[in-house]
Amino acid sequence: MDSIVVGVDNSEASTRAVEFAVDRAKKNDWKIVLVHVIPWSPFSFTTPTENEERPRAKAHELAAGQEQIIAPMSAIAEAAGVPFQSIVRHGNPSDTILDIAEDEKAVHIIVGRTGDSGLRAAVFGSVASRLVTQADIPVTVVP
Repeated sequence: MDSIVVGVDNSEASTRAVEFAVDRAKKNDWKIVLVHVIPWSPFSFTTPTENEERPRAKAHELAAGQEQIIAPMSAIAEAAGVPFQSIVRHGNPSDTILDIAEDEKAVHIIVGRTGDSGLRAAVFGSVASRLVTQADIPVTVVP
């Protein structure tokens, strides 16, 4: 069974992306891999106290991501009867989604367009833009 990776956050666009993915998964007999990436850089400057707290903070963020973001998206796939799995990780969102897509041998990536605008998008680009330009498989951006 082929897999599709769906990058999710807590936006309405993510909900629409999961609904779109569910429809495609049903038609193509695909498994959905729901992915939430918590932005994090190992290169941030921290104090010794922050370094001591970092593992606990990361574990708390992973649990919160699973409960607050993945669980509602999983409910959509489960209600539709589509096979799925979920992954929550820290990292660069676009790079992590691409890595997971490769690990899962995904045939497609689907993300919602969350509307990054202004200076942030001009300087850094959006996750969707990076995926579209860097992926070796089709990427669908759901408005």
